[in-house]
Amino acid sequence: MPAFLEVILIGFAILALLGVIFEEVIHINKAKTTLFFGSISWLLMFMFAGSPEQQDVMLGKLDHNLLEIATLWLFLMATMTFVAYLNAKGLIQTLVQRVCPQQMSKRSLMVMVAVFAMILSMICDNVTATLVTLGLVHAFNLDNRTRIKLAVLVVFAVNSGGVALITGDVTTLMIFLAGHVTMLQLFVLVMPAIIGVLALSLMLFPGVTGTVSTDKIQRHFKAMDIAIMVIFFTTIFCTMLFNFFFQIPPVLTFLTGLSVMFLFGHWLRTDKEETRILEYIRQVEYETLLFFLGILLLVGMLKEIGVLDLLTSAYAQFSPTVANYSAGIFSALIDNVPLTAALLKASPTLATSEWLGLTYAVGVGGSLLAIGSAAGIIAMSKVKGLTFGTHIRYFPFLFIAYTLGYWVTITLAKMMF
Repeated sequence: MPAFLEVILIGFAILALLGVIFEEVIHINKAKTTLFFGSISWLLMFMFAGSPEQQDVMLGKLDHNLLEIATLWLFLMATMTFVAYLNAKGLIQTLVQRVCPQQMSKRSLMVMVAVFAMILSMICDNVTATLVTLGLVHAFNLDNRTRIKLAVLVVFAVNSGGVALITGDVTTLMIFLAGHVTMLQLFVLVMPAIIGVLALSLMLFPGVTGTVSTDKIQRHFKAMDIAIMVIFFTTIFCTMLFNFFFQIPPVLTFLTGLSVMFLFGHWLRTDKEETRILEYIRQVEYETLLFFLGILLLVGMLKEIGVLDLLTSAYAQFSPTVANYSAGIFSALIDNVPLTAALLKASPTLATSEWLGLTYAVGVGGSLLAIGSAAGIIAMSKVKGLTFGTHIRYFPFLFIAYTLGYWVTITLAKMMF
């Protein structure tokens, strides 16, 4: 491959990364920039491949990259369709409101909301978990300072909960699909997540006093709504069970669950109001999926031209514990999806405990800054008064909670594996 082409391709990757970082400034969705530069990079690689034999080699490399992307895409599409239905019906919010006391202290509310956000983010994508939890927060009559603290706590809790299950965080799913951790091993991250979230809650308590009340939401659900919720949680359980005992890929189990959901939508529809359950696929956030597609095409290109070998060399200069911890902090500035994809393509040699440390770090580290995760960006758009500047005031508390959670992760993982 000509040297000038490698320079151009690296330039495309840098431009795409800048497009992600400055999305709010240039007002171009990051999915559009990454998909454009990712696609055109592979086009140029084929054009300058040379002989037909080299083009065949390039085709094999593209097929390999597309297979990885398709597996991730199909899994996310299945989970996001389930969540789109449950969210549209208000099932999750209503269940929480029914178990929530009508009156409680604001500090109790902070802990309850944090735990809810963490649990919800294990089974939903971070975007949905953040939107649903912030919707719950807005149901309470709170002063603006407490609401901002709750928003900061929600962002950290959502990112913390997502690392423990492959249904919760894309970076966790990517590391799992690469074969570096198992579902059983990922459960080790539940304890660090809980400790980090509770520690942050305690640090945010000062200045939060008084009680708060809410009115119960009265909603009635159809048999189909309950059935689909049961199918969703059964699918999650079967995904873990089948993978553990039969090594069945999670995407296959989730697609099976999705097909059962569609069949129930057909059988349980009413004549008065027919629910077209298949149409909930349209509510899936395809911009998110296109972003992942563009990023993985770019990272695959960087792998093929040898750039990621430099990342492996740089990674090897430090102990894995320090390198992973630093990668988590770095993910507060750079989107954790391309960062994780690059690390996986670079294939550093790590022990199981170190892979778990990396999983926690890249999943939670983005919470340190408001721009470091999708949850933080959503919170800034939904909570009045929460800006990059107000969020950074809580950086010391977030840094302590992140460091504590990472230390617990490494300690537990080394003891168990």
